[in-house]
Amino acid sequence: MATCRIDHLAIVAPTLQAGSDALHAQLGVRPQPGGQHARMGTHNLLLRLGEALYLEVIAVDPGVPAPPRARWFELDRLAADAPPRLACWVARTDDIAAAVAAAAAVPVGEVLPMSRGGFGWRITVPADGSLPLGGAAPTLIQWDTPIHPASMLEDLGCTLVALELQHPEPARVQALLDRLGLAEPAVTLTVREAPVPGLLAWVRTAAGLRSLG
Repeated sequence: MATCRIDHLAIVAPTLQAGSDALHAQLGVRPQPGGQHARMGTHNLLLRLGEALYLEVIAVDPGVPAPPRARWFELDRLAADAPPRLACWVARTDDIAAAVAAAAAVPVGEVLPMSRGGFGWRITVPADGSLPLGGAAPTLIQWDTPIHPASMLEDLGCTLVALELQHPEPARVQALLDRLGLAEPAVTLTVREAPVPGLLAWVRTAAGLRSLG
């Protein structure tokens, strides 16, 4: 059985500024500069949520040409005036091939090599850029660099304490988590039935417990 941990959450936004403003309104902090993803034509901002856990605000990078394929996280479908939203989450594994095999009943996409600055990783991306199970199922990642990005971020006093996965077929989502061996001792992970897929995250901040999603 594959063993996975929660790696990061992703807020998709039409611009990084819009995403930063939305995050500040909800959590009272600003994310730090991240970098560019040349292969996907995107860039991001980052917020530490734990020793090996973070949140990213990700948007299309207007300063680079569009990639020859669909961008990840459904960014190509995001309207210019769309509000930023918590769209998906990413699970970390030490054996991405085994994790993809364990998730076979839920197509998570092909494994692609990626890089940002000095970081390198492999990540699952569907060919059409869609989110597995509408974002309720995790994107899978395996880091190929020894240092996790969260360890290099400033600690602004934010910690992920709970993540709720919402989907019309909760049993399907839970079965996937079981097959992936998803375990995150410090975070309460639950699955709830809902009319449409969605995420709800609870973050402890210096000002108290706040929600995202």
